[in-house]
Amino acid sequence: MRKLIMWNVITLDGYFEGEKSWDLSFHAHVWGKELEEFSLTQLKSADMLVFGASTYKGMADYWTKAEAEEGEVAKFMNKIPKVVCSSTLKTADWNHTAIVKDAVAEISKLKQQGNGNIFVFGSGNLSQSFMKAGLFDEFRLCIAPVFLGNGRLLFHQGIPHQKLKLLEALPLVTGGTVLRYTPVKD
Repeated sequence: MRKLIMWNVITLDGYFEGEKSWDLSFHAHVWGKELEEFSLTQLKSADMLVFGASTYKGMADYWTKAEAEEGEVAKFMNKIPKVVCSSTLKTADWNHTAIVKDAVAEISKLKQQGNGNIFVFGSGNLSQSFMKAGLFDEFRLCIAPVFLGNGRLLFHQGIPHQKLKLLEALPLVTGGTVLRYTPVKD
């Protein structure tokens, strides 16, 4: 059975995006050789990526043009199967992408197929839906050592109470920390 894993870089005060769409400038505070290697390890363990419509559009725009600058990460991002969860998108042009309308039902089915990990990158609204449905098997967060002060929070009111168990805390030389948690089943 596949594991569904959330992956996000967030600020210490909980923002995963700045005030404007795709304001991810705080990622520079944590990016370096360690996080690049961690990202490659994650991608090598994955057999699928899942995005909400907005994140899909931004990721597709970036990664389809990033081959030369981003090297091995770009190769994985462009070849791995992807699912975009959207009730409005009609086409998905990024390599190996399928569109699903009912995200919770479809991802529940996809978790039952295969053995690789399924990662959700960004996709705050979609992640909230998966949290409410209890679908995540793991939460991976890279904490950027910065207070952003405003922007788009990753976790909003209304997410269900969930106790978590720390699997790993990986300090980075950049000052960031990667945290891995799994839900504790009652």
